[in-house]
Amino acid sequence: MTSWIFLRGLTRESRHWGDFVDVFERSVPGARVVTLDLPGNGPLHHLTSPADVRAMAEFCRQAAAGEGIAPPHNLLAMSLGAMVAVAWAQAHPDEVARCVLINTSVGRFSPFYRRLRPRNYLPLLKLALCDGSGRAWEERILAMTSRLRAGSPEVLDAWVAIRERCPVTRRNALRQLCAAARYRPPAEGPDAEMLILASRNDGLVHVDCSRALAQRWDCELRIHPRAGHDIPLDDGAWVAAQVRDWIGNPARTRRG
Repeated sequence: MTSWIFLRGLTRESRHWGDFVDVFERSVPGARVVTLDLPGNGPLHHLTSPADVRAMAEFCRQAAAGEGIAPPHNLLAMSLGAMVAVAWAQAHPDEVARCVLINTSVGRFSPFYRRLRPRNYLPLLKLALCDGSGRAWEERILAMTSRLRAGSPEVLDAWVAIRERCPVTRRNALRQLCAAARYRPPAEGPDAEMLILASRNDGLVHVDCSRALAQRWDCELRIHPRAGHDIPLDDGAWVAAQVRDWIGNPARTRRG
């Protein structure tokens, strides 16, 4: 069995993967998925979120060791979680064999208005200032991050239930946002096999952020034509198929 560590993004937790974990394990031969939460999210919502991506990476590294997962690791992560995966691979290159990064961005290569598309500024500001209900928050987040399942009452109900059980504090959300905005990785990419997945229809983070990262780090990029920011939610089978194909491609090379 090959262990894969999954990392979610800003204010999201392991349960937000939904059925994607099962889809991935069925699709990728020998895969065993372990989901880790960033401090401040999910069952760890009582902790203070670090305001630094590197500190988040170190926390996840220790959590993996606590779970008895021996390196080298395979990491699949999206958005803020993908930044954490990069920081982990940069700081401990001997511990990370592969990274699959989904719809992420870094300040070194992309301007702020592409890392968070301007259309989202006002809706987020209104929610923050008006102290919207949990359901209003989750409905807005779903609308921003999904294109193919944005109208799903089942997904919305599940997300509201997650929020009610493990609410992320406004302070932790701001600290995570600050960590993402401030993160600047080295100009050279990690010494790990790397696949970048993005969506042309991402309404939260512009697809050019993934294009810039793939170009600068000379790694493979695959783009979904219709999904939103949360590709595992919109089309988890596509994500799993891309990873399966990438792993099975003998022409892929390790950076170094």
